[in-house]
Amino acid sequence: MNIDDPRVEENLDELARALAKTGDSGFIKDILRCLLTPAETADIAARWALVKALKQQIPQREIAKDLGISLCKITRGSRELKKPGSAFQLILAREGDTFNSPASANEPCQARH
Repeated sequence: MNIDDPRVEENLDELARALAKTGDSGFIKDILRCLLTPAETADIAARWALVKALKQQIPQREIAKDLGISLCKITRGSRELKKPGSAFQLILAREGDTFNSPASANEPCQARH
């Protein structure tokens, strides 16, 4: 599927609705680990870490060095964070300091009931 395929939006909508209904962050993490390769998982985690670092006003070059990511990705994250009504702004405001609390380790694709 390419990015212009209408099925991309359709499937993202379906997945988002399904994940929103669970209300279980551990289960959502398991689903992400099932859907994504280890490299994709690490990339998404790094991109979220960069958003949090930008919110803490850490310099972009320091973020790049610490996370091992390009300034281009950081600039993109910065632009998204600055957009009015940005989803990043909304989730950071809603969750506040809870993002820096340690997460418990779960095995990939662990079944939950």
